[in-house]
Amino acid sequence: MASVFSRIVSGELPAFRLAETEGYLAFLDINPMTEGHTLVIPKVEVDNIFDLEQDDYVGLFIFVKEISKAIAKSVVCARIGMAVVGFDVPHAHVHLVPMNHISDMDFGRDKLKMDEKALESLAKIIRNKIG
Repeated sequence: MASVFSRIVSGELPAFRLAETEGYLAFLDINPMTEGHTLVIPKVEVDNIFDLEQDDYVGLFIFVKEISKAIAKSVVCARIGMAVVGFDVPHAHVHLVPMNHISDMDFGRDKLKMDEKALESLAKIIRNKIG
């Protein structure tokens, strides 16, 4: 069965898309730790990020870097934190989390509640800062 992220890639499930290439997709986390929390994925469905082919792995992190710069220009933060956790969805993904404090990267804390209108507005702001 396809992962939830593969279903987003195929268009079967909606997402607040920020950027997309032939091999990668970035979209807002709908249960963010902070405003601007973004997920970046390879389109190929691989569970463990370290099982990606070398070119896909390198390409993913080049894409991550581009997306992180756009997020940093779009939300107030001291830096963008990055994490690869891999337990919640069996599809390799990178979390980009705008941070002002180390506690902003605590995956166990309560998530923000953002409505669809706020998420779409933020996605548009970030999209306009890419490139």
